[in-house]
Amino acid sequence: MSTHEYTFFRIPKDDTIAASARKYKQPRLHALSVAPASFSSTYEIESALPDEDWVARLTAGGKETFICAATPLEDDSAGPRPQSVWVGQLTLRGPQNRDDFVLPVESGQKMPLGDKELWQMLSLFTLPEYRGQGLGKELCREALDYLSSDREAPREVWVRLMVKPENHATVHLYRGLGFAEVGKCTLAEALIANGDRDLLPKDISGEKYSSRSGLIMMLQIGRS
Repeated sequence: MSTHEYTFFRIPKDDTIAASARKYKQPRLHALSVAPASFSSTYEIESALPDEDWVARLTAGGKETFICAATPLEDDSAGPRPQSVWVGQLTLRGPQNRDDFVLPVESGQKMPLGDKELWQMLSLFTLPEYRGQGLGKELCREALDYLSSDREAPREVWVRLMVKPENHATVHLYRGLGFAEVGKCTLAEALIANGDRDLLPKDISGEKYSSRSGLIMMLQIGRS
């Protein structure tokens, strides 16, 4: 039996953003500390960021952040209502221009022809103590519902993500949401696609950055 109520939402870019940045920072740093291999950034880098950088991250154009919040269920004892804790997060980058989205032919990713809206999904993470309840999938659905909403043309949206193939649980989750494997990417391509170009060294010719070992997965969404 669950001891929490869960809600899923997009962080609004309004006058509550400073408080949102403080709440976002805690699970993000926790995630970096307990699962460093899941991220291109590091705890050492982000723990040193000033508060204004966290606010800038959430207000940046071309980026939307989604949250899973857990609120303890109330018991019969008197006292204030329990506060919610942010336990999961996910980021969307886009809409991207076609040139930024295109990868080399050897990647296997097909060319986005015609009028498509192009997005990159990244940084899905749920705190370990809250896993096993399908929260990651629901968080993805919240983001995909946002993209499928009838906001503006074009009518077709492409959502891409890049994941390590050995992360079997995550690959299975994405397949369950309808993502298909469409090619292989290098670490350098993944970092650039995720907006982390500044983390690349000057020399990316070595196998670590040039080997095509990452999975590219894609979902095409039609807007009604």
